[in-house]
Amino acid sequence: MPEEMSYGEDYHYLPVTSLESGNGHVIRPDVYGYTVQIVNIAMIGQPGQKGWVLVDAGMPHSAQAILDAVAERFGENSRPEGIVLTHGHFDHVGAVIELVEQWRVPVYAHESELPYLTGKLAYDAPDPTVDGGLVAKMSMFFPSAPIQLGQHVHALPPDGSIPVLPDWRWIHTPGHTPGHISLFRDRDRVLVAGDAFVTVKQESVYKVFTQEKEISGPPKYFTPDWESARSSVAKLQALHPEAALTGHGLPMTGAELEEGLEALTGSFDEIAVPASGKYV
Repeated sequence: MPEEMSYGEDYHYLPVTSLESGNGHVIRPDVYGYTVQIVNIAMIGQPGQKGWVLVDAGMPHSAQAILDAVAERFGENSRPEGIVLTHGHFDHVGAVIELVEQWRVPVYAHESELPYLTGKLAYDAPDPTVDGGLVAKMSMFFPSAPIQLGQHVHALPPDGSIPVLPDWRWIHTPGHTPGHISLFRDRDRVLVAGDAFVTVKQESVYKVFTQEKEISGPPKYFTPDWESARSSVAKLQALHPEAALTGHGLPMTGAELEEGLEALTGSFDEIAVPASGKYV
């Protein structure tokens, strides 16, 4: 492993999973969501062709599972044009170092997220006291130390463009993390939301395991800025997306998505914000 790349000192495998782990969902012919244990990654590009892009990098120690999924969709020894990170939490960068070593491709993230990806800043510690379920209580064991990607990670251009995804734009959706982004394609209104909102009650072990569909705000135990999170959800709802892949939960489309986002923005405090906790 190159010396300039390393995971945080608290990086470790987490034995949590869901019924969707290993399954994929076609959101559009060139937009594919794949579940790694309890988190989704996105592969954007036509199956079997070059020029595709990976969005997020799964759970710790999931590199081989991601490589196998990539081979099935794009062919053996296929590699992307780059990796785009919605944010740097452990479950979205868990295999990024191994993938960069394998593929030798650039990684892109929001400028405000770079300190957490270059070893300079650690995220706020998770809050296991929030209401919601056993996953929230387990969050005290989740990694929060920064990883170090060194020269392999680059700031996204400030104009909203994505160098490796010319048909898409990034949207700053902070709250869950300072540099959290979502990706949007205007021509068919497809949204890759990251954890700006999710479609499962991520705090509940039962609902995470069964992937019971339920639109919610960002994971409560790992969100320190609820005012920004509220504004980010409103920003995404105003786009009226036709389809959304979130960081956790099943994809949503059409009226279900529209009505769910309207309900979430209209009752954000009741649906999303914890009743108590150190970040409330």
